[in-house]
Amino acid sequence: MFVTMLKAKLHRVRVTRSELEYEGSCAIDGKLLDVSGIREYEQIEIYNVTNGERFTTYAIRAEDNSGVISVNGAAAHKANPGDVVIICAYVGLNQQELASYKPKLVYVDEHNRITHTRNTIPVQVA
Repeated sequence: MFVTMLKAKLHRVRVTRSELEYEGSCAIDGKLLDVSGIREYEQIEIYNVTNGERFTTYAIRAEDNSGVISVNGAAAHKANPGDVVIICAYVGLNQQELASYKPKLVYVDEHNRITHTRNTIPVQVA
């Protein structure tokens, strides 16, 4: 049996471009891809914190350290420059892999520069 688990998360990145006439996908700063472990052409889920939209596309590599998050093609209707989004990738793991598995969580500043990484999500108590 496989369980679908969070593989990687780019937390609260800002959309820098929205390209309707592009073939599709989401261009992501190459450094963010490398640190998160998201591969070019890998399926990703994008959760738009600004407007509540949720959609699936795939990652393509933008220039390293560019800060680029470009939502392209039909998905451009779901995100605008300046929107805050969460980008996630998932992986299927078997029971043995689950025992030691940890996701890669990447946090950024307002310019999409990495501030820190984690492998757990801190629980906030109200």
